[in-house]
Amino acid sequence: MDAIGRPRVQHEVARIDLHAAALAALLGLPDGDVEDALLALESEGVVLRGRFSPALAAFRGSTEPGRPVEWCDRALLARIHRYTLNRLRAEIEPVSPADFMRFLFKWQHVDRPSQLTGIDGLREIVSLLGGFELPAGAWERSVLPARMDRYDPSMLDMLCLAGEVAWARLSPPKVLKLGSVTPVALQLRDDAELWQALRVPATPPAISDDAHLVLDTLRLRGASFFGDLESVLQFDGARLRHALGLLVSAGLAVSDGFSGLRTLIAASKGTIPATGRRNFAGRWSALAGEANGELRGVAVERQAHVLLRRYGVMFRRLLTREPNAAPWCELTRVYRRLEARGEIRGGRFVSGMAGEQYALADAVPVLREVRRTPVDGRLTMISTADPLNLTGIVTAGERLRAAGRNRVAYRDGQPVAVLEGEDVRPLAAIDHRELVELTRLLIRRRAPISA
Repeated sequence: MDAIGRPRVQHEVARIDLHAAALAALLGLPDGDVEDALLALESEGVVLRGRFSPALAAFRGSTEPGRPVEWCDRALLARIHRYTLNRLRAEIEPVSPADFMRFLFKWQHVDRPSQLTGIDGLREIVSLLGGFELPAGAWERSVLPARMDRYDPSMLDMLCLAGEVAWARLSPPKVLKLGSVTPVALQLRDDAELWQALRVPATPPAISDDAHLVLDTLRLRGASFFGDLESVLQFDGARLRHALGLLVSAGLAVSDGFSGLRTLIAASKGTIPATGRRNFAGRWSALAGEANGELRGVAVERQAHVLLRRYGVMFRRLLTREPNAAPWCELTRVYRRLEARGEIRGGRFVSGMAGEQYALADAVPVLREVRRTPVDGRLTMISTADPLNLTGIVTAGERLRAAGRNRVAYRDGQPVAVLEGEDVRPLAAIDHRELVELTRLLIRRRAPISA
């Protein structure tokens, strides 16, 4: 068999993928001899078994006995795979940066027709924006309301207290003081440990003695209610709030509920209500000061999926607004593997963006639809702290500072004006009448608008 049958088997398999029985009939050899030869060639890495024909697609991944199995030469399969990827990449016509922004407003539910409703809609938004840090006050003032029809803060409280959503500071603190500008990330609770594993190593912050006492108590007793901490430590409410605020701003403590963070921010402004204690719904817990290195590989893979889901299309330049992201070289290893498995698409999706680009299969038809849809002069206004403030990153022009109370207006995906403090500054050539109208819209106190 080795002298005659095995080279003949290898020669035929190198030409085409076949079943063992079909190959035996073609060569005029016993089925058992052909099977033995194929197994020997497989052990040497010459051929691979699988289900390659379209007719067998329904059985792909099945391990049940009796399912049809095909054999293919390894080099031939690599060529087929390479040709397939090249063909898929060539099918896609890149969109302009402005069209990509129009796509993102739709993809992230900022366009009014695509806004979400209810607690399920809020859960979907958190899954899209998971791990993205922005000023704590901006979440409920502008970012979440921009994506929802009638946002209600109680929905976020419900998701947090039900154990579905978590919040935390992920980046190293520059200033150890809690306020509405303190960066905080929302994430699904199942991902919380993985986002912590990606924290950038930093020197532990120098917290106060009171904060140390609270942190040691949380680590010793575990999750504790605000009232229990008051009783154990013999702290009054203001003293305990200040200590917890330092721990939150240092990324060392979190609460089950979002209302605790709201109350701490209100206390930092001196506007805490008389019933402040009731607003500390949920328990407080300590976070590890150092990242868990053992989880990093899993965390990078999860982050690659989250980022791709956030933007639909992922390329290096988008990491500019992602301070907690893993290096692009680590993310591309995940994306290349997913593309090789046929789970995502690689190619050139957005013109003018250098380097590799990858897209979800579901995002490609949406991109095509946006490219075919004529522009209509629609205005979209978002906070400059919003993840979609990509001025100077995707679109041309200067980058805008990510401040929660500043706003930027886009027309047909192009930035046209920005509200900075009390001043409105044009970012494109517009006449006086347009500037007056944009000023009126930008200074509205309501959530960002699509008009």
